Amino acid sequence: MVRKGDTINTDFELDIVQGGEEKRVRFSELLDRPAIVSVYMRNNTPGCDKQNRSLAESASWFDQKGYNLIALSKDRCGSHQNYARKFGINYILASDPEYRFAEATDSLTRKKMFGKSFTAPSRSAYVIDRDGTVLDVIPKIDTKNHAEELKGLVEQLK
Repeated sequence: MVRKGDTINTDFELDIVQGGEEKRVRFSELLDRPAIVSVYMRNNTPGCDKQNRSLAESASWFDQKGYNLIALSKDRCGSHQNYARKFGINYILASDPEYRFAEATDSLTRKKMFGKSFTAPSRSAYVIDRDGTVLDVIPKIDTKNHAEELKGLVEQLK
């Protein structure tokens, strides 16, 4: 996993939902100001719902502090559209079924569920500067208090 001070590759494309619109963008385009990328597994699962509810409640705080807020999962944009409506999400929801962001951050990990092993991104969060420099990382997030832990990071970065 990347660490504070590392620079990631930002030259890959993602499909996103932003302001109710779907579009394909280069990740570097999302870095018009520093960004917080919160990685979660799937829409409409208990832990992921807690994580995104926490972010949705504080989205305006991050915007006022000058950060783009991006929640990223393998879900397709159609699912993201419904999810955004369900939870009142007004930040960017990114679709990454090919795990391009996880490859850029070296955060693919082996997981086990119901006796099956698989590779998937870690549930983590990254604060990334406009040039792709990692300003900080939360390697394992607290789903219920996710926004609060990110606020603490942002306040430390001042």
